[in-house]
Amino acid sequence: MSQHTRQGTTPQAIPAGVAPAPERTDAPDGRRLGLTLGMLVLPMYVALGAPSVALPAVGRALAVPFGATAWILAAWSLTSALAMPVAGRLLVRWSPFQVLVAGVVTLAAGSVLAGAGPTLSVVIVGRLIGGAGAGATVIAVFAAATALPGRQRIRALGIIAAASATASGCGTLLGGAVTAWLGWRAVLAIPALALPLLLAALPSRRALTRSGSGERNGSTGRLDIVGAAVLSVLAASLITLLQAHSVGLPAPVTLVVAVAGALAAVGLWWRVRSTPDGFVPRRVIASRGFLAAGLIGGTVFAGYYGVLFRAPSLIEQATGGGPLEAGVLLVPAAACSVLAGRLVGTLTDRFTGWQMSAGLAALTVVGVLVVAIFTGPVPIVAGTALTVCGFAGAQAVLVSLAPDLVAADDRDTAQALLNFMNALGGGIGPAAVAGLSGIVAVPVALAVLAALPLAGLVLSLTRRPTADRRPEPDATRGRPR
Repeated sequence: MSQHTRQGTTPQAIPAGVAPAPERTDAPDGRRLGLTLGMLVLPMYVALGAPSVALPAVGRALAVPFGATAWILAAWSLTSALAMPVAGRLLVRWSPFQVLVAGVVTLAAGSVLAGAGPTLSVVIVGRLIGGAGAGATVIAVFAAATALPGRQRIRALGIIAAASATASGCGTLLGGAVTAWLGWRAVLAIPALALPLLLAALPSRRALTRSGSGERNGSTGRLDIVGAAVLSVLAASLITLLQAHSVGLPAPVTLVVAVAGALAAVGLWWRVRSTPDGFVPRRVIASRGFLAAGLIGGTVFAGYYGVLFRAPSLIEQATGGGPLEAGVLLVPAAACSVLAGRLVGTLTDRFTGWQMSAGLAALTVVGVLVVAIFTGPVPIVAGTALTVCGFAGAQAVLVSLAPDLVAADDRDTAQALLNFMNALGGGIGPAAVAGLSGIVAVPVALAVLAALPLAGLVLSLTRRPTADRRPEPDATRGRPR
């Protein structure tokens, strides 16, 4: 496939799904920067895996139904998702390092509050705050990585994806050990460790600042409050409705939430049409293949986090052990993320981004069904491992694909919206499993969950190769043609 040229550059053949940014002699090393950024995301993804093992203990300690504890995972994913587009807009004026500092400070404050919360409501508030900080931090990390040229970008993203999946998976071991020895409150406070880890990024501050100083469209610097509000209400309503039954939400309240969600959906549609440069820019979501990439990522994330929510408790039931045993047994699944991260870089030259996303969605479908159908710790771990591979690979592939779908000056906004859809899927997965588990048996709930990554698989297979092109910017307006 040929890449369209800009400003008289000679066309050259490139692998589909990989940005053809030229190598720069002054660019930071992808491997070194990837390791730095990968270390920074560790506490954020541990914050997803570790609490999943502690949820049974949280439910017993706070005297709430197990299904209600799904909010501990969903709240983090919700505000993390919502913070990503906001952080993307901040990158118009701030460097990735500045956004990184703000995100880590917010992440640490929320995690401390969650760990000290006397009731589930306070714990959830802390997770909401911490999730917002995590979302901003993730966007800063990816903004720095995707600004790297060509192969260095793929190398950095592969390291970050492997680190994130390893942390979320190994978080089960850490969460089990900390729950057994220090209690569940210490588990929820773990992400606060991101604050001292931020010091390790100081030597790379120059690279992080330079990475954020690329092409920007000044018109995107204004924050569309109305657009942000309707998107937030829509996402929150969706996750709340999925869990309404499991948390015993009264029918009148459920109806109000449903109406609010419907109005927010209409409001978002109107805002996108009436405000092209708003919080959700019309030119970005109208770019061919962009929405498909976001939906595929969201469905894969939903499958992974839905399994991650249930797998520890299923292992505890199968073995009769506690959180530590469940965490230990899930370590092999987490190790698969390293393999997935390496394979992404290796297979990029042989397959298009859409072909790779199809394979990763298929792995996720199989993994969810294995956990749903088979009993015993071995099938549960094997199925979880497949979803880990899907999650780690899809994150690297789709984030790398996004710059090829939009104009250069829309890169940060596109990355933020794509990560928003991915993270929202991560919140929908546990919410859907928790909500369905109160109505049907857990295996049936997981089997229904498999329909989400299956939809992502179908969407990947129906993408046309021409969707792998990056739109050319209009030289006079800075917009894709």
